[in-house]
Amino acid sequence: MRAGAECRCEEGQVNRAEAAARSVTATTAKSGLDDSGRFWNAKLAEARGEVVVVILLVPLLLLPAIWNRFPFIYYDTGAYLFEGLTGRFIPERAAVYSLFLRFSGAATSLWIIAILQALMSAFLMTQCARAVAPAMRWPVLLLIGAGLVVTTSVPWYVGEIEPDCFTALLVLALYLLAFHLAALGFWRGIVVATIGALSIAVHPSHLVLAVILFLTLLLLRVTALRPRLIAPGLTFAAGLVLVLAGNYDFTKQIFISRAGAPFLFARMLQDGIVMRLLDETCPRSGYRLCTYKNELPPTADGYLWTPHSPFFALGHFQGTAAESARIVRAALIRYPLLQLGDALNDAVAQFVRFGTGEGFEPQEWVLKPVFTHLVPQQMPAYLSARQQQGMISFHLIKPWETAVGFLALAGLIAMIVLAVRAKQTSRVSLPVFVLAALIGNAIVCGTLSGPHDRYQSRLMWLAPFAVVLCLARQSRIRQ
Repeated sequence: MRAGAECRCEEGQVNRAEAAARSVTATTAKSGLDDSGRFWNAKLAEARGEVVVVILLVPLLLLPAIWNRFPFIYYDTGAYLFEGLTGRFIPERAAVYSLFLRFSGAATSLWIIAILQALMSAFLMTQCARAVAPAMRWPVLLLIGAGLVVTTSVPWYVGEIEPDCFTALLVLALYLLAFHLAALGFWRGIVVATIGALSIAVHPSHLVLAVILFLTLLLLRVTALRPRLIAPGLTFAAGLVLVLAGNYDFTKQIFISRAGAPFLFARMLQDGIVMRLLDETCPRSGYRLCTYKNELPPTADGYLWTPHSPFFALGHFQGTAAESARIVRAALIRYPLLQLGDALNDAVAQFVRFGTGEGFEPQEWVLKPVFTHLVPQQMPAYLSARQQQGMISFHLIKPWETAVGFLALAGLIAMIVLAVRAKQTSRVSLPVFVLAALIGNAIVCGTLSGPHDRYQSRLMWLAPFAVVLCLARQSRIRQ
């Protein structure tokens, strides 16, 4: 009897031990599943969700450049590299972007530049999503990013060694500082302001666009949106200081730009205003250009970039700056209504021109000497890239990106109209600001340089991004 009792006791202990082990195993497994679930369901408002999506967005935004086997190159890239790596000032190229290339390691690898641009883009996209739809989970933002990579221009400019990607970053930075500074907090706010100041400084047109956006914020102060002004104002001031400091570093002189007048002259030439002025005033006006009146190319690009153009014979940007300014001033005074009409036409044309692909053709016939001299160790990769081999085509990409752009514009306008009718304008700060940026960019680029697809294309991806974020927020509110 005693032996039987001891046996049953031992069996009970074994059963209890096995049950305890199963319980521990189940608890551990459940804990692991819970941890995994919490990771995948982490919201952007949580630090780990924020960090993970920023890290994953970087390679996603660089996918086309990775496929290309080298960062994308534009015709201006060589001038920026030359200015940055040799220290010789080029009037038509922004000193700050050239310095950015120098100090960020362009001489070592242009991939460093592309990665930094992708990181800044990913960070601001994430901060915008955190501010507009904080309940969004990070995989959702990653899917949104993938959608933008497939259907918009964003990866083509992020992966390009050119300041074009900073146009959109300027808009996002000023938006966040004006409408969501409290949500950013101190350190995120500092990073956003730093990126914003750099974005303003890397191209002269960005400085003018920033002025238009700040004026937009002033107008919105009387609405229910009530944006902040101090943080965006300080960011603009910092960007202006960077421009002045960059120019001073190269020339030991303080100025904003020495290429504005020639660019505006070229736009007026394309619109026919310059020829009318020369016909009416030469030779008594004394313009040196009177001698070349019958040799002027009909387009702005032909005048500025064709070697046989009188522009080169008269001294390029430096040699023509003073006379270009005189002609521009005289044309503005002489034909104010004509100027206004042409500027409006150019701005409208620029607003609806945003096809991606301008300048992505092979360019080694222009850039090979510069690359060979300044970054010879990168030449094999540069020459083997699909871009230099003529393997990039936008015949299929451009139609759907254009369609997405127009649909997104319609979405922005619809959101604003519906919000005004419902008296809920406080919820549409992002659509309002993005639409203002698109209009402002069209005015700046169309008026100062003439319409080009690239100018609006580099910014157009913000429209679908804003629409999707606002829809995500509305969906969450309805839940």
